[in-house]
Amino acid sequence: MKISSRNASRLRQSLFLLAIVLLPSLAQAHPGHTSSASGAAAGLLHPFSGLDHLCAMIAVGLWAAQRGGRALWLVPLTFVSVMALGGILGMNGIQVPLAEQGVAASVLILGLLLAAAARLPLAASVVTVGIFAIFHGYAHGAEMPATAAGLSYGLGFLAATAALHLVGIGLGLLAQQLGSTRLIRCAGVLIALFSLYLFCNN
Repeated sequence: MKISSRNASRLRQSLFLLAIVLLPSLAQAHPGHTSSASGAAAGLLHPFSGLDHLCAMIAVGLWAAQRGGRALWLVPLTFVSVMALGGILGMNGIQVPLAEQGVAASVLILGLLLAAAARLPLAASVVTVGIFAIFHGYAHGAEMPATAAGLSYGLGFLAATAALHLVGIGLGLLAQQLGSTRLIRCAGVLIALFSLYLFCNN
């Protein structure tokens, strides 16, 4: 059966949105995520332990792709770099006030930025993701298993975060190649709506 170009376009759009919706759930079901994991393995798995982290990190990649230009690499690089600082705070028991609310707020705001296709100045974009990264890094660091080595654990969750950013960037660039940039905005709406669940459970 021959598929028309219009139907093929709709199919691609549907598959893209399905990937956005299902990817966090599939990643959360990553096998082997147990409290006994230690070191780099625990760090690599930890960002997959919560949909809040997954949504935010993929959203950072999507937003970087949506903005384009230098933001394509500078926004995710900033997130990963500042996240390391947040991780150090968490590992050393230094309190970051309202960390859980900050994580939920990051999901909401990133979702809204995507939905609005917001093109903040590059400096403002970097500061925004940097603030969010503190909360996410702190959460990872504070939940480090007692048996894990700090350095290997930290490198693990930073590598996983970078990989999730790349997933978001890849999906964003794919949507642009398909000529369906509105899909990124639709993904932003879904991410923002998910944040309401996070706020209700914090």
